[in-house]
Amino acid sequence: MQLDFHQVDAFTQQPFAGNPAMVYRLDSWLADELMQKIAAEHNLAETAFLVREAQGWHIRWFTPRTEVPLCGHATLASAYVLFHVYGETASSLSFASRSGNLTVSREGDRLWLDFPAMMPEEQLGLTLEVERALGCEAVDVMAAASLFVLLESEQAVRQCRPNMAALARLPWPGVIITARGDHQDFVSRYFAPAIGIDEDAVTGSTHCSLIPYWSRRLVKTSLTAYQCSARGGDLFCRMEGERVKIGGYATLISSGRLLLGAQP
Repeated sequence: MQLDFHQVDAFTQQPFAGNPAMVYRLDSWLADELMQKIAAEHNLAETAFLVREAQGWHIRWFTPRTEVPLCGHATLASAYVLFHVYGETASSLSFASRSGNLTVSREGDRLWLDFPAMMPEEQLGLTLEVERALGCEAVDVMAAASLFVLLESEQAVRQCRPNMAALARLPWPGVIITARGDHQDFVSRYFAPAIGIDEDAVTGSTHCSLIPYWSRRLVKTSLTAYQCSARGGDLFCRMEGERVKIGGYATLISSGRLLLGAQP
């Protein structure tokens, strides 16, 4: 069996920046164990698998260690592959997922994710434990799908050097740190050692919480964001009712073929 794959750097217009994702367009689902092994072989933050269904596309995402319920950058990468490699002509694509129906639309070269908003809520009594794991002071500690930690400045976000083993012991799949940006409305970083990703380069799904939080705090519905990992990535954000729109660019880096079974 041979399977075509495409690697895309998401949330960037240049190679070797943003967040890399691997994309497979399948005729039918592979066994879960095999998809997990393929994701581990590529060893990227996420590998996305797509199958066409009657109402659109079904998408699933795997880290090197586990399947996850929602991933933004690999969804953006998947839409880019469908548009630019496989010639999809529609202005938007629909993806069924474990997190419900997701859409990706295009406006010029920019792609827009339509995801559910997840406003973080206060978490009491965790500040000291979280500060020890992060190695820095927290202004506030909240939680949504992941732990959500407000720091005092962009500099504090950039300089954070967490204890990954301690973060992995916290009862959340990952930890978002964020602050008001010096040049963008807000900045963030995301650590998820519990699911095999020490630091994610650019994370679309965390902006399901970041956008409603900063929209309320800054009293704005359109915002700019930067995830200040080593690779870095720009995100364009809109708050629209109970949904968030997450915009970004993508760059195709490589295409190839995975060879399984007997070799020629």
